[in-house]
Amino acid sequence: MNLRHLRNFWTVARMGGVARAAERLALTPQTISGQLRQLEEDLGAVLFRPAGRGLELTEAGRMALSYADEILQLGDEMKSTLGARRQQPLPVLRVGITDVVPKSFAYRLLAPVGKLPEPVRLVCREGPIDLLLGELALHRLDMVVADRQMPPGLAIKGHNHKLGESALAFFAWAGLIKDEPDFPACLDGAPLLLPGSGAAVRSRIDQWLNEQRLTPRLMGEFDDGALMKAFGQAGAGIFPGPAQLADEICRHYDVRSIGEVSEIREAFWLISAERRVTHPAIRTVLESARAVLGSD
Repeated sequence: MNLRHLRNFWTVARMGGVARAAERLALTPQTISGQLRQLEEDLGAVLFRPAGRGLELTEAGRMALSYADEILQLGDEMKSTLGARRQQPLPVLRVGITDVVPKSFAYRLLAPVGKLPEPVRLVCREGPIDLLLGELALHRLDMVVADRQMPPGLAIKGHNHKLGESALAFFAWAGLIKDEPDFPACLDGAPLLLPGSGAAVRSRIDQWLNEQRLTPRLMGEFDDGALMKAFGQAGAGIFPGPAQLADEICRHYDVRSIGEVSEIREAFWLISAERRVTHPAIRTVLESARAVLGSD
């Protein structure tokens, strides 16, 4: 099995289509498609099926993606470790980030760590909160950034630190909404993309829609917030996001904000093994959160 083909498969799966993956990888769509066919022949399974303007994973594809995550992660770690053998190792900050946390928010939180007087090497892991908390308990992570507090009753030593919160906004590709949308009435009957049931904000969105007597057409549910926004960018539906990050979302995904819901607050948390944070890099993350969202 060719690891390059596996990495290209992983990129197509994450980007939701061959064209976007080809742009990210600086390859032609024909090259990507040929490599996908070769990988499917090697594995003896069909990995994708057409879905609107893009592709979606088959059951075999979803299984292959979970293995690809681990294989490519190990490969990257091996390459990094062997390449740095002759260099003085840097202190490491191991960060877990749940799938639903916006990537732009995570970047703005962690970017100041790279400007510390004492350099720190970041190691970021992404996944569901229960998996990341297990890694925190085993001291394989120093902190977890999540959209919820650590669930009570877990046999894991951890402490919650609120990073801040934001009202919720809805975004749309310009072709989906008229110039002056009547929000929130414009959501009624409109195609909608939502975070999956694992996102803390999902139940509050469902409740708000019910209270407003709005019945949009739910076109997709996504555990990965970046993938949801990529589908929204392609015109697949309206999608929600933190209002505090509206400028970045609009600029990055070429969409526009069509309305804000102050009643829905999306909060973000840092979960650490220590109650009183002493790690300089983690303290820097807590301080940077005030600039992004404001924190209690």
